[in-house]
Amino acid sequence: MNLKHIFNCAFALCLSFGISTAQNSSEQINFTSANPFSFSDIIQSLSEQEAQEVFGQLKFPKTEQVLGQKYPLIIGVAGSLGWRDHHYDYLQIYRELGFATFELNSFKSRGITSTVGSQDEVTIAAIVLDAFRAMDELAKHPSIDPEQISITGWSLGGGVALFTAWEPLVDVLGKTNQFSSHLAFYPPCFIESESLNFVNAPIKIMIGEIDDWTPAAPCRDLVDVLSKQTDITLEVFEDAHHGFDSKEEVVFNEKGYSFKNCLFELTQGGDILMNYLKLPMSSPIMQKLGFLFCVKRGVHIGGNPIAREQAMKSARAFMRAQLKAAEVYE
Repeated sequence: MNLKHIFNCAFALCLSFGISTAQNSSEQINFTSANPFSFSDIIQSLSEQEAQEVFGQLKFPKTEQVLGQKYPLIIGVAGSLGWRDHHYDYLQIYRELGFATFELNSFKSRGITSTVGSQDEVTIAAIVLDAFRAMDELAKHPSIDPEQISITGWSLGGGVALFTAWEPLVDVLGKTNQFSSHLAFYPPCFIESESLNFVNAPIKIMIGEIDDWTPAAPCRDLVDVLSKQTDITLEVFEDAHHGFDSKEEVVFNEKGYSFKNCLFELTQGGDILMNYLKLPMSSPIMQKLGFLFCVKRGVHIGGNPIAREQAMKSARAFMRAQLKAAEVYE
């Protein structure tokens, strides 16, 4: 074996080791988003929104990788309390299945830790925009398959996972890339469902039967209507509160908004209308006014071991059904 051959082999080994090491660590991805308050800000005036730098953490499975291998990706979105241990448990499960994961840091990027009790510092609309902008950036990554990018989220993030499939938003934000599937844990479904149009990508909602934060009944109604023309399913967990898939004890949160008595109308232009007055809740002040008609303070949140185990099994099965194993491109 000559010296040149030894050098080439050593170089190839170092390159392979470097790629494998890089994929086992966290890679920060930065991109530019904005701060829309409502869906109408996205649909009607996106170019006028204040720019916002956002980041997240990209991780790959801890497996040997070869040059040119592309991974399916799952973007995760936290709830109003920010990233929790059980959120990371799911991302770990997905990496063990061979998928890359992205921890979207919409709160940290804006210097926010929680939106419980206010729901206006970082809205679902802002995070929906973050999610699409993140997807557009990650789709260009050499180790990501742009045709296989799914989204999942919990509570507030569940709303993001759900409404990233709403056609009026996809028409504006999904011109380059669209999510291949949507997995929403206990999202806010309390929107009139009759006039809503969602994309054809598979959508699954998982929610607790006794959730008093984001109740199950509106999700049932939503799925009943949408399932006639949309690939959407619902799984309801018995004796399960909001956050049923965590390991934490059930507690009563006095600040949290209970939406048990709310059902809002969402217009095609992206306005969420108050009950009774039918005025758009397009600003923090108008949202607070709208909440006075139906929202109450005080919610339960905490885990149910049986529901947690079943939810993780269902999530694993859903993602395995939607995303194919990593491929090697010549």
